[in-house]
Amino acid sequence: MRFALFQPEIAGNVGAVLRLGACLGLPVDVIEPCGFAFSDRAMARSGMDYAERHAAVRHPDWDAFLRARTGRLLLFTTKSAIRLPDVAFEPDDVLLFGSESSGAPDHVHDMADVRVRIPIAADARSLNLSTACAIAAGEALRQTGGWPT
Repeated sequence: MRFALFQPEIAGNVGAVLRLGACLGLPVDVIEPCGFAFSDRAMARSGMDYAERHAAVRHPDWDAFLRARTGRLLLFTTKSAIRLPDVAFEPDDVLLFGSESSGAPDHVHDMADVRVRIPIAADARSLNLSTACAIAAGEALRQTGGWPT
């Protein structure tokens, strides 16, 4: 299982996801371009020492990511009728998240094997990227028995 971030815009969010990935033993793919200058220094600042221990796998674009990926692609989106508790996760799933301001474009939605919505209050718009990653990973690891020992 792994995280994939589609064109993230905020270095602090990527750093938080790198830290989360390091703590849970989940690799992180970053699909560029990013909305910030992706550098080791920026990641070290936002991800603390975890960014050094758990470097992101960077892909120059969507097509490069697709060529490298294995496993099912599960896109987390507000545009899905399938709720997180109703998804059956598999150990090699890729948990994909769109950019903070615009989510994922149609061509990314079209490539997803499953589109998943994290249920939130009706009057709320969306979750923070790293928070959504943590919620998704928690349920996926619970189902697959993938929590670190």
